[in-house]
Amino acid sequence: MKLKISAASNVGCVRQNNEDMILVGDCFLRDESFDEEVEIDGKDRYLIALADGMGGHSSGDVASRDVLTNLHYFFYDMPAGLSVGDFNEAIYEWLESISNIIDSKGHSEPRYHEMGTTLVGLAYYAGEFYWMNCGDSRVYRLHDGQLHQISTDHSLSNLMGSSEHTNIITNCIGGGCKMSYIDMVTCTPDVQPGDVYMLCSDGLTDMLSDVDVQALMLQGADANRLCDAANEAGGYDNVSVCVIRIE
Repeated sequence: MKLKISAASNVGCVRQNNEDMILVGDCFLRDESFDEEVEIDGKDRYLIALADGMGGHSSGDVASRDVLTNLHYFFYDMPAGLSVGDFNEAIYEWLESISNIIDSKGHSEPRYHEMGTTLVGLAYYAGEFYWMNCGDSRVYRLHDGQLHQISTDHSLSNLMGSSEHTNIITNCIGGGCKMSYIDMVTCTPDVQPGDVYMLCSDGLTDMLSDVDVQALMLQGADANRLCDAANEAGGYDNVSVCVIRIE
């Protein structure tokens, strides 16, 4: 199986600082784009993740960088051959550890007070695919021409049953969150040739409807094109996108 990956992280049209960051394999991206084809067969593990930092000034970009850097080292240093249950447990333990690290940094340095970040990812480990989510960045799957959000927003608007996105999140890493949690879902049977997975920050979905995103993806849009479309619609926030085509 081959993954054809495009990733782009863009500051947008209004913000002066990009607090988003993307990790693809060993490559960290901010204010740049990246394309890669990866043969999964024979690989022990591979990780694609996206973090949308919050906190303003310099702290949001520090949170997203620190979380992805820490996750990269943790994931690629994990022992081989863990079961699904053990893998999930390891990620839960990592989340508790990195949450403490981010909170401690915020307590020790006032400029990092209550900095935090969301996290979404698609991971391949020991023959299994997983998607993960903490916050309101999203994971989508395009299957048989239909785009569906498969992650659940950890947000006030979702909690209240509102279709309007309020940008108030109920879960994140750091950010003053008392008890962070992460959705971990094994999705191996759903990773099928011809399908497309997309990870994105809310800078995309606040600007474009799912119908608009679906139309662009059916036209073969890569991550750069989706970021451009968000900026053409106003670009009020940083926008970051990963598109993973299964071949």
